[in-house]
Amino acid sequence: MMAMSLDGFVARSDHTLDWLEKQATEGEDHGFEAFQESVDVIVMGSGSFRTVLGFGEWPYVKPVVVLSRSLASEDVPENLRDKVEITTLKPEALMKAFAERGFQRVYIDGGAVIRSFMKATLIADMKISIVPILIGEGIRIFDDSRGDTDLELVSIEKFPSGLIDLVYKVKTA
Repeated sequence: MMAMSLDGFVARSDHTLDWLEKQATEGEDHGFEAFQESVDVIVMGSGSFRTVLGFGEWPYVKPVVVLSRSLASEDVPENLRDKVEITTLKPEALMKAFAERGFQRVYIDGGAVIRSFMKATLIADMKISIVPILIGEGIRIFDDSRGDTDLELVSIEKFPSGLIDLVYKVKTA
């Protein structure tokens, strides 16, 4: 589950999400809690982790693994050390470690991390929320380094705010 501006950005260049907060979606259930319940673990990069730390209240109920070469376990706030771990594992090795821990469904969050898992062909499905705003520049969810990826549309849900949820299955060759 990833929110994206209509022009394809998941965050501003400085990782801020202020554009998301501008959107009037009050009273709309976009299914975040239900989605969180459907996964075993959440993976994100250090930029996303730092952004989420700025939210004040920790939004996740599932374990979070942060892919980072710059952060260490000591960089995780004391109150989150039982909820967050830092790793330098590559996507393939991380997914193998998750399987050994019994984790089957993994939520991948953050532009660079999503791209690395896509490149390793480790994404089976994706839910993208298109937010009706153009922000002009920032961090893209996808880039052109991987080439074509065929997708099958599973569902579309629209909301009064203009937000649209798209669910895709990644086609395998």
